Amino acid sequence: MNKNLEMRDEKISKLLWKFSLPAIIAMLVNALYNIVDRIFVGRSVGFVGIAATTVAFPIMIIMMATSMLIAIGATALISIRLGEQKKEDAEKIAGNATVLLILLPLLLAALYLAFTDPVLMLFGADQTVLPYARDFTHIIMLGSVSGSIAFGMNNFIRAEGNPRYAMLTQIIGAVINTILNYIFIFKLGLGIKGSALASISGQTISAMFVLGYYLSGRSIIKIHLKNLKLQMPVVLRILSIGFAPFAMQIANSVQQTILNKTLMVYGGDLALSAVGIIMSIATLIFMPIVGISQGAQPLIGFNYGAKQYERVKETLMKSVFVSTIMAVIGFIVIRIWPNQIVGLFSKGDLSLTELTVHAMLTFFTLLPLIGIQILCSSYFQAVGKPVQSTLLSLSRQVLLFIPLLIILPRFWGIEGVWRTAPIADALSVLITVTVILFEMRTLPKSTSKPVIQS
Repeated sequence: MNKNLEMRDEKISKLLWKFSLPAIIAMLVNALYNIVDRIFVGRSVGFVGIAATTVAFPIMIIMMATSMLIAIGATALISIRLGEQKKEDAEKIAGNATVLLILLPLLLAALYLAFTDPVLMLFGADQTVLPYARDFTHIIMLGSVSGSIAFGMNNFIRAEGNPRYAMLTQIIGAVINTILNYIFIFKLGLGIKGSALASISGQTISAMFVLGYYLSGRSIIKIHLKNLKLQMPVVLRILSIGFAPFAMQIANSVQQTILNKTLMVYGGDLALSAVGIIMSIATLIFMPIVGISQGAQPLIGFNYGAKQYERVKETLMKSVFVSTIMAVIGFIVIRIWPNQIVGLFSKGDLSLTELTVHAMLTFFTLLPLIGIQILCSSYFQAVGKPVQSTLLSLSRQVLLFIPLLIILPRFWGIEGVWRTAPIADALSVLITVTVILFEMRTLPKSTSKPVIQS
């Protein structure tokens, strides 16, 4: 079946499975970048190494945010234009986005390298952690462009209806990262530097496979030289759609920075290491849900562009249902085996294990609700409504989590830090449900099916 006809006519459940399963696998494997780094660093360097990667986390979030600003904005627009049968416009968007995926990471890497120590201290490093954080982030920045291309153009592949190859490019990079982490750290004794080298090596291999897809001529969307010249209307439209996930990630970086500094006040390096472990576990749980949102996004965008609004609603409802099941499974696993999960990172450190287990169980109290917030925010990205998407994306991190993080520890100490997450989750889901119900009520009725050329 022609891919356009498939997106319009195939059963939503089948399409959601087809698009989401590769994305889920890819995102799970991609989560290994973060998890494998912390496991190997924790077992070789100890809790100070985990603290260093936690300090580096806001920087890595900023780099990811920049890629998401471009990639998700362009992907949503590409899906909509393909639904409207405007392939040339889709290629123009892809070409402009490719240039941005190279230029913006280069700029950020240059700024970071010029102000390394002040930036790391801003993000919570003390004199003990600083040398390790410096070694790790310097190398990570050298791979900023390859990481941006690997993530960004991978989304373009998924948007044009080839989720399996998109999955393959991410799996290859993550496997390379895992193997090289072991070799560089335990065989060559490179410590935290070895972990960073393994990460950028995996990203570079992924980027090569992504570029190979387009250079080989297999892609539906072509990257033409004429489209590599930036056009301001195209750039602004990409940035406006991508602003919500970008803002969400920047807010996440600000949140992580405040969290790091608060933890240093109330718990020191040990508490900082505990949160590093929690964030790795959160990544493993959230990535499948993000995979569902990535699989649903081109389906929502295409059918929205084709004015098939009932299919849009069906895609959203089924993706929310599946993501909620995934969140519940993660919640149950954490409740049954908390000590075993934390033990993967803690290298037998009983103080670190005890603190992290207690913090994790409190932090993830309302984990089953998180899928609603992620999928509904992704819906508004897919249909090109940046205002609503930005509101939902920022509601948890900026409007709720950060103020609560500043206020609650004043009354409950370190316990207030752990209780911030479930309270923010409850309030943000309430906001999300209100906004999405209004959207569903105002969505027009589906038009008759458009004629789609083969």
